[in-house]
Amino acid sequence: MRIALLGPPGCGKGTQGEIVCKDLAIPHISSGDLLRQAVQSGNELGRAAKDYMDRGQLVPDELVIGLIKERVAQQDCKAGFVLDGFPRNREQAEKLDGGLVGEGLDRVVAIEVSEPALVARLGGRRTCRGCGHLYHVSWNPPKVEGRCDACGAEIYTRDDDREDTVRERLEVYRKRTEPLMDFYQGMGLLRRVDGEAAPAEVSKRVFAALAVRND
Repeated sequence: MRIALLGPPGCGKGTQGEIVCKDLAIPHISSGDLLRQAVQSGNELGRAAKDYMDRGQLVPDELVIGLIKERVAQQDCKAGFVLDGFPRNREQAEKLDGGLVGEGLDRVVAIEVSEPALVARLGGRRTCRGCGHLYHVSWNPPKVEGRCDACGAEIYTRDDDREDTVRERLEVYRKRTEPLMDFYQGMGLLRRVDGEAAPAEVSKRVFAALAVRND
């Protein structure tokens, strides 16, 4: 099953994507993770992407599409995958429908969360410099302040999780990504899910959305 998860930054796409992938035994492909891996590598693409990410702006299509195309061509994607954070605009969606992922998508699930809740979620998020594990100061803090439970490395606030950057990211999302809802609604692929609940409850809603037949 070829699935795309849509929603603003902090809505829980990553968490839900991992749950769906584990249940269906298909890869979880996060454009954000692919970009961060490129940034960490220090290569030309990574340096170019970092400049946009640090300012809370979308990385240009040609950079993201190159990463996605390379990933979905791998053998473990033959049975399907979950795209998390891609497509982000109409142009990317048209490329998906035009053959970037073979036969196109089977279902698009939009996870919806209010802006105040998103700012609170992202503003308290912390990331491990070593293994990338995520924490939150309110509901999932590390056992030792400032240190990752998994590997002991420093945890920090990413530049794109600072409040001013978060609000910029949400504004960019409203302008460029929300119009995708109409695109996929017109194709009969879109299912909307309320993401303002505990992760387990949101998961139930996501699986229900995936089970709905498009008759």
